[in-house]
Amino acid sequence: MRNLLPLLGSPHSGARSALTCRYRCGDACFQEVPNTSDNEYAGDVIAGALSRRSMMRAAAVVTVATAAGSALVAGPGAPQATAATPETAAGKLGKGKTDGARGLRFAPVAPNTADAVTVPSGYAQNVVIRWGEPILRGAPAFDADKQSAKAQAGQFGYNNDFLSLLPLKGEHGRQVLVANHEYTDEILMFKGYDPAKPTREQVETAWAAHGLSVVVVQEERKSGKLTPVTRHHLNRRLHTTSAFRLTGPAAGSALLKTSVDPTGTKVLGTLNNCAGGTTPWGTTLHGEENFNQYFANGSSVTDKRYGIGTGATERKWELFDKRFDVKQEPNEPHRQGWVVELDPYDPDSTPRKRTALGRFKHEAAQPRLTDDGRPVVYMGDDERFDYFYKFVSSKRMKKGSSRAAREHNLTLLDEGTLYVAKLSGDSPAAEIDGTGKLPTDGEFDGGGQWIPLATGDVSHVPGMTAEEVYVFTRLAGDKVGATKMDRPEDVEPSPRTGRVYIALTNNTDRGKPGKAGADEANPRNLNKHGQILELAEHWDDPSADGFAWRLFLVAGDPNDPSTYFAGFPKDKVSPISCPDNVAFDPHGNLWISTDGNQLGTHDGLFGVATRGERRGELKQFLTVPKGAETCGPIIQDRRVLVSVQHPGEIDGASVEKPASVWPDGPGRIVRPSVVSVWRKDGRDIGV
Repeated sequence: MRNLLPLLGSPHSGARSALTCRYRCGDACFQEVPNTSDNEYAGDVIAGALSRRSMMRAAAVVTVATAAGSALVAGPGAPQATAATPETAAGKLGKGKTDGARGLRFAPVAPNTADAVTVPSGYAQNVVIRWGEPILRGAPAFDADKQSAKAQAGQFGYNNDFLSLLPLKGEHGRQVLVANHEYTDEILMFKGYDPAKPTREQVETAWAAHGLSVVVVQEERKSGKLTPVTRHHLNRRLHTTSAFRLTGPAAGSALLKTSVDPTGTKVLGTLNNCAGGTTPWGTTLHGEENFNQYFANGSSVTDKRYGIGTGATERKWELFDKRFDVKQEPNEPHRQGWVVELDPYDPDSTPRKRTALGRFKHEAAQPRLTDDGRPVVYMGDDERFDYFYKFVSSKRMKKGSSRAAREHNLTLLDEGTLYVAKLSGDSPAAEIDGTGKLPTDGEFDGGGQWIPLATGDVSHVPGMTAEEVYVFTRLAGDKVGATKMDRPEDVEPSPRTGRVYIALTNNTDRGKPGKAGADEANPRNLNKHGQILELAEHWDDPSADGFAWRLFLVAGDPNDPSTYFAGFPKDKVSPISCPDNVAFDPHGNLWISTDGNQLGTHDGLFGVATRGERRGELKQFLTVPKGAETCGPIIQDRRVLVSVQHPGEIDGASVEKPASVWPDGPGRIVRPSVVSVWRKDGRDIGV
């Protein structure tokens, strides 16, 4: 058996650099955990809300649905062995063919620290678009020495994260690419940057580098290469000073009014857009995540619950616009932390912040439809010991692309019920000892309830109005006893099976003195590597109020006995740490991008089979350069897209002393970019 992979010692979350912690999330891991409520934890309610008998009833529901061919959580799999090498994980079907589940038949990339995007043998890649490339009419070519807010407002933004690729009818070979721009890293953007004294031009350029980009891309006929179509009429930039609308039940609330906007319905800007989702009606959803770090001088209990600090901010934006100073505009932070809906096909439309989906650190928002056509949106709150949620619309989607259908569908996320999840395990508490050892029943599993928080203007939370529930959703979750999780990030339902997969990235506070210890859904103390939870709604009904769950993956070095890969032999899987974004390929495999790999190698993109005899077979498809994170995966039949976010973001790095030379080589500024990967022979990915 091989030794465990080496671990990188780091005081930061996962293997993140201090630089990443400063600029991405405002040193969240060094702050007090915002959730100080005394809710029950999953391991504390084993014999409580869901008894063994009720668990058996839930299992019966699962069994019936399985017989009907519905999507449900599968049982334990094959015995485990030792961690795979790339050679043993690849296997061979025959000459030139690699073994694996359909869609995963490629030789896995070995863990590495190369300053490059490394892809499997037989695959090619190109940089689709870089930070600063012009996409609007009149925008200049990127010049690292002549950056300005005006130029950046017409150029592709910084630190691309979520990606969506939508069809473009009537323009052969073209698609619409939508990208989030999560945050800026000024020390890697501007020569001679002084964090204590940013200039107005630097601040306003950073404002313009946040937000969203819409850009039409052209595909090369014989490959998966994509190139931007500059100055297309659909191309668009939305940023920190763009107009957005608040809609839904909290719009117009006194909690959302400011001196600049006495209506409580008009917001400037969208901040820290992380992951997102693509709707069945052709719009995109964008989660506002670590918005707290942009606001100075917080003082209230609600400010603290959302992680807003009491002093100055890292970027000092409050010196240039009073809306970032909570003393002057106490309600301005309430206007961030929502899910934004954008219509990429209407360049004149105003994007909408959907208050019915609640306010918290939204990692993502991915919808599915009920049998009668109502959207259900799953969402994670990316914070240690916070919750995951769903929203069930009360309105049905209209099919078609008529103006009436589109106008109706743009109201779907304004009316419905917001829920938060409460989980319970089905193993004795004594068997969950914090080491990750499987309980005697062979898996970490249990059941749970969706607890309603609000429906329209009706609150289901005692002591809170509906408006308070939507604006202070975290406090509503506290009051109803939601289950505290290990940083719930992307939450994605499988379009084939209906199972819902929740990426729980890590939580190194788990089990520390005064903090919650391990429970069945979060089974390791000092959890550095994270896990992925698989959830099956009762009767495979997305609007159900109950579910069954089990851990699909417990991440880390496969040689570590605390890891688990859905029961698949561990000598045939790639090491994985800190799952973040998840997506599905056309074959039903789950693809996982990582953030903060704690195994001493670079972050990457992985594919894992979710069904059949190869369930749990996980392979690494690519790795990203030094200091970078893998984001926004899209897996099509013949193309994989990823965002390479914050390359070179390593302690001590600056424009003058770069830690990476990606993507353009030595002597050029490091630039976050979107990358496309395809098979050189033109065939489908992984088949």
